[in-house]
Amino acid sequence: MAPPPMKSWRVLTRKELTHDVFELKLQRPAGDGYEMNFRAGQYVSIVIPGAGPGGRNLRRAYSIASAPEWNEVELCVKLVEGGPGTSYLNSLKAEHEFQGQAPFGDFCLEHDQTKPAMFIGTGTGLAPLRSMVLCGEWQSKAPVSFLLGVRAEKDIIYPELFGTSRPAQLQGHEHVKIALSRPEGHWDGYKGRVTDYIRTMKWDFVQSHYYLCGSGAMIAEVKEILAAKGVDKEQVHTEKYF
Repeated sequence: MAPPPMKSWRVLTRKELTHDVFELKLQRPAGDGYEMNFRAGQYVSIVIPGAGPGGRNLRRAYSIASAPEWNEVELCVKLVEGGPGTSYLNSLKAEHEFQGQAPFGDFCLEHDQTKPAMFIGTGTGLAPLRSMVLCGEWQSKAPVSFLLGVRAEKDIIYPELFGTSRPAQLQGHEHVKIALSRPEGHWDGYKGRVTDYIRTMKWDFVQSHYYLCGSGAMIAEVKEILAAKGVDKEQVHTEKYF
């Protein structure tokens, strides 16, 4: 299959999500018969001009945080000091354009939706998981666990996914939680790492499928937990960010 064409992507809005995470809302590129369709969990490969050795361009991948059915494409970007990708995207404002290709990636919904599913994200690893549970492809009536692990209150992204008015896809499920490893204020939620929370859960681990995105350390630890519980490795789907 031929790779998707290089296209110009226009920034519509920029929004601060936390002290070090921002969202870019983008107009879908079009033209020359191209229609940018994607599956939840896929990413955009963005050209970072002149940031490589000798002034060569670099490429950086950013997962799409919005559902495929939405008109615009949303990217959730963490500021990394000295990071060429985040520094470039942080310089963009409304009406600016950049070059990129999409879609790429096979971190997509790949299970029998009559089975339970657990989504676990650390930091901006929540982005593709948000796309998954809000997309039209997600029609599950089985139990769902949707977990975010971050350090402190100031690091929580997309809090609307976890409150009492959360989307219908996440309503009525017990394990829709934020785990804070180092809360700084009065925190009524779970205190500890997201992997600690998993160890405490009453859950049908063997029958479930798992979508893990974020830090390599979290993914490795969750895999160890699941293997000890007898979960088949084919039921574990991962996307490592760092």
